[in-house]
Amino acid sequence: MNIFIAGLSFKVNDAELAHLFEEYGTVSSARVITDRQSGRSKGYGFVEIEEEEAAKQAIADLNGVEHEGRTLSVSEARAKEENPRREFHGNRGGYNRNRY
Repeated sequence: MNIFIAGLSFKVNDAELAHLFEEYGTVSSARVITDRQSGRSKGYGFVEIEEEEAAKQAIADLNGVEHEGRTLSVSEARAKEENPRREFHGNRGGYNRNRY
């Protein structure tokens, strides 16, 4: 089961995030999301726990808990929604080059 964690301290790394959830079950992955340009944590991440019951217990126990001075918001991760690709339509709108 994939778990979404918001409200992480900006100091938390992948290993610390995994350690936070290890007491509940086997953590198959833990990832703190970072900004592409700065490399700084965005304050949220994802943990995947193999056993569904263990994951549900982790969500129940850790949601609302204070960790490193911040309150965690822990929930089951939702599937990423497909966003339609934005298409570029040439010169539609904007500055009109045909004006005199």
